[in-house]
Amino acid sequence: MYKYMNISICYISFFFLFFFSLMSFYFMIYFILNNFIFFLEWELVSINSLSIVMIILLDWMSLLFMSFVSLISSVVILYSKSYMSSEKNLFRFIILVLLFVLSMMMLIISPNIISILLGWDGLGLVSYCLVIYYQNIKSYNAGMLTVLSNRIGDVCILMVISWMMNFGGWNYLFYLNFYYYDDYMLFIGVLIILASMTKSAQIPFSSWLPAAMAAPTPVSALVHSSTLVTAGVYLLIRFNIFYMDNIFIKFFMLLSGLTMLMAGICANYEYDLKKIIALSTLSQLGLMMSILSVGMVDLAFFHLLTHAMFKALLFMCAGVLIHMMNNNQDIRYMGGLSSFIPLTSLCLNISNLALCGIPFLAGFYSKDLILEVLCMSSFNLLIFFLYYFSTGLTMFYTIRLLFYLMINEFNLVVIYNLFDEDYTMLKSMFVLLIMSLISGCMLSWLIFMYPYMIYLSLKLKLLVIFVSLLGGFMGYFISSMQIYSLNKYLMMYKLSSFFTLMWFMPSLFTYGLNYYFLNFGQNLLKNIDMGWSELYSGFGMFMMMKNYSKFYQIFHNNNYKIYMYSFILWIMIFMMFFLKN
Repeated sequence: MYKYMNISICYISFFFLFFFSLMSFYFMIYFILNNFIFFLEWELVSINSLSIVMIILLDWMSLLFMSFVSLISSVVILYSKSYMSSEKNLFRFIILVLLFVLSMMMLIISPNIISILLGWDGLGLVSYCLVIYYQNIKSYNAGMLTVLSNRIGDVCILMVISWMMNFGGWNYLFYLNFYYYDDYMLFIGVLIILASMTKSAQIPFSSWLPAAMAAPTPVSALVHSSTLVTAGVYLLIRFNIFYMDNIFIKFFMLLSGLTMLMAGICANYEYDLKKIIALSTLSQLGLMMSILSVGMVDLAFFHLLTHAMFKALLFMCAGVLIHMMNNNQDIRYMGGLSSFIPLTSLCLNISNLALCGIPFLAGFYSKDLILEVLCMSSFNLLIFFLYYFSTGLTMFYTIRLLFYLMINEFNLVVIYNLFDEDYTMLKSMFVLLIMSLISGCMLSWLIFMYPYMIYLSLKLKLLVIFVSLLGGFMGYFISSMQIYSLNKYLMMYKLSSFFTLMWFMPSLFTYGLNYYFLNFGQNLLKNIDMGWSELYSGFGMFMMMKNYSKFYQIFHNNNYKIYMYSFILWIMIFMMFFLKN
């Protein structure tokens, strides 16, 4: 009975979300052609001219993003029917995924900061439930790191809600033009940027994103492509803060560029398949955030949508490989997979090449446009270096991964059967494969009302190709080296540990910010747990009297030293008084 119920909820969820995706896409085309916006307002509470209103904003941007989220969620649920088939609680898993998607939809269609908080908190809570799904110590640690990092962003949203009470409403659409004139809106802008940095895992909040790989692979495909990590980018796109020209925006651009660089370097030192893909997500998030800080909102949204397609496909292919490799995620045990599983290898290679920005795949249309627009902008050499070096690093770790998976020798046990016959997984992967091929050119026709005119010199035009080829050559060079020669020639141990451990961020922002402070206040925290009324009333008086009685008991023990000391002290006081007189 449970088996049939699990299968039925998978198919019902798949068909509903897929149909909703098609309907959203149809309405998006209608809205964008007619320049049409649907604004629905429902007043819940009104207190002293301050009204709490439930608002739904439907325009082309929210409908297009909802269409992409629904499409990816539908194929992920269909994929989960096969991937999680041995799971007894598949029904609970699908319900959690649907709650996750519902929270994301709530965030997408809400221009009101209170209803945004509902979706924002829902994403954080359900992601915690999904990360700890396997219920082992690794999952619990990763879940706590994830949820506590995201709580910082929740607190920022709560502060924005309380601060916007000064303006008489919580609808951010009414205040977009005030960023020019009002210094108080600067405070709201900084808080929104901080909240988005926590959700999108920018430095210094990056350590939770690779840790969240403890979740099942379908959850990773959903979280890292179009839902949780892109919520921060979408919020910044909607708030449109980047018309402000101040030091905060420049500092934010530097942090997002450093996130790109850090993630690209760490991915080259990593051997865990899911962590490599997670770090590539982190690198692409840094790219989106940094181009947002330039003010190119439409380009960031364009790359957000194209990235969602090939990244979900990449995680699905990784899940198939992990299943076939007996739940082993180390890429050093893999190799020669194109001979055994050609269809999965096809999906994996195309999604990887789309990530690199190979021409006429989905990633090319957004990444190449972003880099060429950057060349036309007036930025210094540091920003220019961060962008292009990170692009080369993307090619570096992608080619390294392809060599380890496809070309090097198979390194698991000798008698091992690999087959490519799970057609439920393959069907869901082929939907995203088609989208990874066509979504780039399709979106470039739909989103941009006018074509970007890029006029660059020949050297700057060829610079992207040169950097990509250099990164690909380095990836081939590193993947062909043996493990012992890699340790011998590449880097010293301390430097390589610095790169692999994400610049020591997981240690600094877990032990550094939690452990020592909690240890310092351990005794106080024990008392606080019993409640303030206990601490400052009966129990507190009892402890104070007990401590004083201990002191007097020690003092009144017939100890010759204490009596001698008190006698000498009395003599000295008497002599000082006598001499003074």
